[in-house]
Order: sequence, then C-alpha cells, then structure tokens
Amino acid sequence: GARGVVRVVDDLDGPRAGAPLPPVDLDAALVAAHADDGVRDRARRAAHRAPPGVRAAVAAVAQAWREAALDRAPLPADRVAVVVAGHNLTGGYADDVARKLAAAPAFVPGRAALHLMDTDLLGVLTEVFGPRGEGMTAGGASASGNVALVAAARLLACDAADAVLVVGPLADPSRLERHALANLGAVAPLADDADPAALCRPFDRAHSGFVPGQACAAVVLERRGSAADRGVPALAALPGHAVRMAGTSLAHPSEDAQVEVVTAALKAAGLDPAAVDHVNAHATGTPLGDRTEAAALLRVFGDRPLVNATKALTGHCLHAAGVLEAVAVVAQLRGGFLHPNPNLRDPVEPGLRYAGERAEDVRARVAVSNGFGFGGITTSLVITDAEVVR
Repeated sequence: GARGVVRVVDDLDGPRAGAPLPPVDLDAALVAAHADDGVRDRARRAAHRAPPGVRAAVAAVAQAWREAALDRAPLPADRVAVVVAGHNLTGGYADDVARKLAAAPAFVPGRAALHLMDTDLLGVLTEVFGPRGEGMTAGGASASGNVALVAAARLLACDAADAVLVVGPLADPSRLERHALANLGAVAPLADDADPAALCRPFDRAHSGFVPGQACAAVVLERRGSAADRGVPALAALPGHAVRMAGTSLAHPSEDAQVEVVTAALKAAGLDPAAVDHVNAHATGTPLGDRTEAAALLRVFGDRPLVNATKALTGHCLHAAGVLEAVAVVAQLRGGFLHPNPNLRDPVEPGLRYAGERAEDVRARVAVSNGFGFGGITTSLVITDAEVVR
C-alpha cells in the first residue's frame, strides 16, 4: 500500500525511518523500457560500475526517452538538452570511497574523481542516450527539481533547444549530511515503539519532521510544435512557473515569499487562483514548514482547491522531489484522481481543503506544484491538462 514504502532502515548509525529505493537491476530495467541494443551496450560501459544513483537515473531516463518517442522519432542531437536537478549528489558514494581510503589509498579507484562530481550523471546520460545540446546541473536544495524544470522551460523559450530531458536523481546523502539534518530538527525521530509509516504526516499536528525518501524521476519537456511535428501527443503542459528568493540564509520558510511565488507563477500562466483545482504542496512534515505553507496557500486560494502532498507517500526525496512530484501531478491530471494524505487527521490549518485518507476521483485540469529549499529558495509550477493551454 501507499504507506508501505516507509520502513525502518538499519545502517551504521542504527535504525531510522526511511523510504529507500530498492537496488536497481539496470539490465532488467532497460529491457523493460524496450531500450535498443545501442543504449544497452553504452549503459553497460558507462553505468554498470557507476554508483547506484547513476544506474537508477539511466533506468528512469530509458522510460522517459521511450515515452517521448525520442528513440523512434528522434530530434537532431544538438537540439536536445539535459538538466540534472540537484547538488551534493554523491554523498553516499563519497562515504564508500572514504572507507577505501581509510583502508589503503591505493584502493581508491581513479574513476572516483569523476563519480564524485555532480556532473558525472550529466556525462553518463549524454553518453548513453545521445543528446548533444546544452547540459547543466541546477541546484536549489529541496527545490532543485522545480528549479531544473524552470531552467528547462527557459531553454525552450529562448530557442536553445527543442526538447529538454530533466532528471531528478536519487538522493543519497552522506552520514555527515544525515546527522546535520537530524541535529537541525528537520528529520522525524524514530521512537522505539513507532510505526515508521505513521511518521510521514505532512500538515498534521502530530508531524515531527520529514522522513527521508529515495526516488529518481525523469521527464521530457518539448516545444508544442516540435512534439506535433514528431507526432507525439503531450501528456500535460507547463504554462507558468516562478522562482523567488526569500532573503535568508537559514532553513526558515517565508509565508510572504510563498504567496508571491505562487501568484507570480499563476500570472505567468495567465490564470487566476480560482482556476486551480489541485495543489501539490511542498509539505515535508516539518512543523514550521507545514504551518507556513498552509497559511500561504490559504491566502492565495482560500478553501477552493484540493491539497495533497506526495511526500506523504514517498518521504522527502530532497533534490529529486520536484521532478518526482511533477510526474505525480501529471499522473493525477491524466488519471482523474487525487492521491491521498494517508496520515492527515488533525490539520494544522483546518481552513484548507485536503484530499482524504484514500484516493479520490477528481477531474482536475489545473494544478500548482510547490517546491521550497533551504536558503530561501521558493518555487512554484503551474501544470495543466495538455488541452488547457493551446
């Protein structure tokens, strides 16, 4: 079930709650995605011995690449760009290499010099799938996924590309990063008698922090005319977006900045707040973060749209969250449903209208997806049914 992805994880620091990604069998994933022999051969060379996050990204991109028909109706390679969301992508791998260094420096593989860089994934994806347009990593803390999608939309708008592959890669923080987040009070503590799945409770008064999750997501953004020329139907549209800074170096969110960024994204889309059917909230499960976002949403929307939080199902996937949640929004728009908020029983802001404990049949056409990051990075996307924007 939806609550079953969060479990107790045992590592060097003892038990903790988390939603880890199972090991990826890259060969099997590429076969399931119907990747051609060339892609599979290049993936074996470039990713077979790569860190787990790289293998997961290649598997996710293979699905997106085929869904976008870039294998069957390709674009010129120099018109396809790549944006990888996030920074500090290699913390867990760095821990592994550090153990080899402690045992004997000669055991540290030379290729680690590449794998330790955030740009390693960018290079692997271009080698395996062949895009030769612009490439970049786009960091924005927990808002990185949304920042990457905005960067992709701007590449299309300025005619630097016809299509952009956007990847939200696996979050694998180092032990140092995990301890720092816990000491900051951002991570939900695991009590001896706690049900780990019940710890993941955005917008609920019993929240105590976020539950770390792992996921990898990939989407292809393409100019409407380019997709039409290739005979590829759009799954959804991204007519509006905005990024704002709140003017702080701290982890504290800003209600005013959130109101401003959502309003700006809607203005860019040419839509009023009353047009929005669904809000996919950032909603991590931290008390201050949830209260601040709830207050901002109430100011912008009142009680009209239904609000849910994908992190209630997946945990907080950090820099991958925005891309993963964009995929979740598109799935809901196309599927005619809203996913549940399974642990939401006592809302911090009762004035909002929340999705319930079970999935609901809802024909939403316009959604807003928020993403906020430490240091005041504040973002919002407007995602619509493909027919809303023509």
